[in-house]
Amino acid sequence: MPTTPSRNAQYGGAARTASGASGGTPRRRADAERNIDSIVAAGLECFREDPNASMTAVARAAGVSRVTLYAHFPSREELFEAVLAYSVNEADKALATQELDNGPADESMVRMVRSCWRILDQHSFLLTASEGLVGEPRRRRQHRKVLDRVDRLIARGQEEGVFRTDLPRTWLVTVFYSLLHTAAGETRARRLKAGEAASVLERTLLATLRKPEPREGPASGTEPGSHPSL
Repeated sequence: MPTTPSRNAQYGGAARTASGASGGTPRRRADAERNIDSIVAAGLECFREDPNASMTAVARAAGVSRVTLYAHFPSREELFEAVLAYSVNEADKALATQELDNGPADESMVRMVRSCWRILDQHSFLLTASEGLVGEPRRRRQHRKVLDRVDRLIARGQEEGVFRTDLPRTWLVTVFYSLLHTAAGETRARRLKAGEAASVLERTLLATLRKPEPREGPASGTEPGSHPSL
C-alpha cells in the first residue's frame, strides 16, 4: 500500500479528508489517510483491469464503503486524478534514481527516455481511462514534476552545445511529452511493437533534440546558383 506524509501533494490535491477528520484526533486522521491510500491503490488496479471501472468496484476492492469512498473522492474524476497523480509521482521517484544531472546530457536523455517509457508502458491503461474524463490541459499539469526534469535536462544539453537552441525549449519539452504519449497510443493500436518502442523513441527524440550540423555553403568564390569553372 502506498504511503506518504502528504496525501494532498501525493494525490495532486484530489484526495479529501472526511468531514471533521482533519481537525480530529491523530487516530482519526491516520484512519482517513489509510482509507485514502487503500482507495487510490485499489483504483489503480481496478482501472488497470477495466478502464471503465465503477466507483462501486473500487470501493469493494479497497474494502471500504461507498460512503467512505465518496467522502474522500466525491466523483470518479477526482478519484482518477488522484490515481494519475500517484502514477506520476512514482515516475518522478524513478527518474530521481537515474542521476540525470551526471554525465553528458545526451546520455542522460537516453536514460530518461527509457525510464519514462518503462513507467508509461506499465500505466498506459491510464491514458485509455482518462479519455473523456480528464482534459489534456489538466493531464499535462499532472505531469509537471516530470516535465520540469525534462526541461532542466534539455537546458543543460543546450549549455553543453549538444542540444539545439534554434527552437523554443518549451516546444522541445512538448515534443518529448507528446511523442511518449503518441508511442503509447501506437503500441495499444499495435502499429508499433512494444519491444521496439523505447528504441524508436530514443532515436526519434535524440534526432529532434541534437544540435543540427552546420550547413555547408557554396564553394569559395562561387556565386549562388552558378557552377564552378571546369
